[in-house]
Amino acid sequence: MKAHLLYVEDDESLSFVTRDNLELQGYKVSYCENGKKALEMFEPEKYDLCILDVMLPEIDGFAVAEEIRKKDAQTPIIFLTAKSLKEDRIHGLRLGADDYMTKPFSIEELILKVEVFLRRTQRIPTPSKVTLYELGEYQFNHSELILKSQNSEKSLTQKEADLLKFFIDNKNEVLKRSFILESLWGEDDYFMGRSLDVFISRLRKYLKEDTNLKIENIHGVGFRFKMANENVAG
Repeated sequence: MKAHLLYVEDDESLSFVTRDNLELQGYKVSYCENGKKALEMFEPEKYDLCILDVMLPEIDGFAVAEEIRKKDAQTPIIFLTAKSLKEDRIHGLRLGADDYMTKPFSIEELILKVEVFLRRTQRIPTPSKVTLYELGEYQFNHSELILKSQNSEKSLTQKEADLLKFFIDNKNEVLKRSFILESLWGEDDYFMGRSLDVFISRLRKYLKEDTNLKIENIHGVGFRFKMANENVAG
C-alpha cells in the first residue's frame, strides 16, 4: 500500500466511486459516512492524509478538521465542498486544511492532489535535504515543518512551511501575489488569493515574537518579507 487515507463522505454513490479509484491506485482507504465516526476512527489510527466532506451528519467536516488539528498539525487535510459554498473554502483553510476541491470534482485531479501532498510530507519517499534557517529569534526546519523559538515550538502545515521558505528564499524583495501563487500552487485565481491571505495571517501570528521579522503588504502588488540575513545549514 502506498499510504493510508481517511475518507469521510455521506454520499453513497460518490464515496463508492472515489474509494474504488483510490484503492486502484494502491492506497489503503478507511471510510466512514459521518463526522462522529471519523473522530472515533482517527484516534487509534495513524493516517497519511484525510479527505473530508464539509456537510456531514452528526459532526460536520469543519469540526472534524478542528479536532484533528488539535491532535495532529501535519497530516494533510483535503476538504470536499459544495460548489455554491464558496466561503467554506476559506473557513476550512483557517481551521488548518491544506486544500479543497469543489463538487463535482475530477477523480484524476483528486488523485493528483493526494500524490502531491504525500510527496511533500515525505509519505512517498523522495530524496530530501534537511535545511535549517536561523530567523532572528526563531529556528525554522523546513524538512520537519517546525518553527521554534526560546518560548515556543510550532508544527506547521506543509503549505505554511512552503510559503515561509519561499519568503526566506526571496527575502526583502517585493513579490507579486500572482508570482507567489503560481510558484507555490500552480494557479492564480480569486479563491487561491484568499487562501494565500489566510496562510500569511497565520505566519504573521507565528512570527510575532520577533518584531524584526515582518510580512509587509505592498498595496496593489503583493508582499515583502523583511528580515536580517539568516543562517542556513543543510
